[in-house]
Amino acid sequence: TRVIVLIPIAIAINIVLGQTVAAALKLPIYLDSIGTILVGAIAGPVPGMLTGLLANLIWTYVLPAPFNSQYAAPFAIVAVEIGLLAGIFGRLGWFRSRPNTSLGRLLIGFVVVVGILAVAFFYGFVPFYTGGTLTFFGDQTDVSPIFVGLAWIVAVLLILALVGLLYTLLARRDLGVAFVVVGGVLTGVVSAIISAPISAIVFGGVTGSGTDLLVAAFQKGGSDLQTAVLQQGLLSDPIDKTLTFFLVFLLLQALSRRFVARFPQGEQAVGLEQ
Repeated sequence: TRVIVLIPIAIAINIVLGQTVAAALKLPIYLDSIGTILVGAIAGPVPGMLTGLLANLIWTYVLPAPFNSQYAAPFAIVAVEIGLLAGIFGRLGWFRSRPNTSLGRLLIGFVVVVGILAVAFFYGFVPFYTGGTLTFFGDQTDVSPIFVGLAWIVAVLLILALVGLLYTLLARRDLGVAFVVVGGVLTGVVSAIISAPISAIVFGGVTGSGTDLLVAAFQKGGSDLQTAVLQQGLLSDPIDKTLTFFLVFLLLQALSRRFVARFPQGEQAVGLEQ
C-alpha cells in the first residue's frame, strides 16, 4: 500500500521538475527522474521501472498544456532502465549513509568524486555555454509563469546540492556520497546509450530541452547526427543522473528512518555501515 501511494507522488515530482527544466532552464540536464530513482531505491526495481514507465506515458498522453510533453513517451524505455538500476543499486546499499569513514577510504572517495565533477564541469557544462556566459535561464518569453517561478527554486536547489555534496563528503566524512556519484554516472552512461538512437531517429536530435544546443554544437564540429546525439548524451546524462542520485540520497537522510524502513528496500537505503 505504501508503494502504491508513493508512486503517484513520484510521478508528479518527475513531471513537474522535468517540465520546469525543459521550459525555463538553460542547463544540459533533465531532472525528470528523481521520483523514479526514489521509488527504485526504497521499493525495488519493479516499482522503480513502473514509476518511470507511467510517468513518461502520463506526461505525453494524459496531461494537458503546459504540463504536456510530446517528447516523454518515446523515452519511456529509458525511464524504465533508470528505475531498474536505481532498484539494483538500492538493493546493494549504494544509497546508504556511511559517515565517519576512515581517512584513507575517504581520500579515495574524495578523489573519485572530485574527478567526476571536474570532468563533468569542463567537458559537460563549459562547452555548452557560448561566449563564456554561464546562466541557468533560457528564453522565457513564452514560458508559463508557473515554470519561471519553479525554475528559480530549482536553480537554488541545484547550487545547494553541489555544496551539500562536498560538505557531506568532507564535513560528515560520509563515503556514501562516492557510491551515489558512481551509481549516477553508471546510470547516466547506460541511459545515454539507450536514448541516443531514439532521439536521433524519432526526433532528429531535437527534443525541446537545453541539450539540443549540445547536439547542434557537435554537428557543427563535424559529427553526424547519431554520433552527435550520443556525444551529447554521454555528457548530459551522467551529469543529470549524478545530481539526481545525490538529491535522492539527501532526501533519504532527511526522511524518518522508521518511515523509509517500512518500504521493501528501506533498510538498505537508510542503514548505516558498521
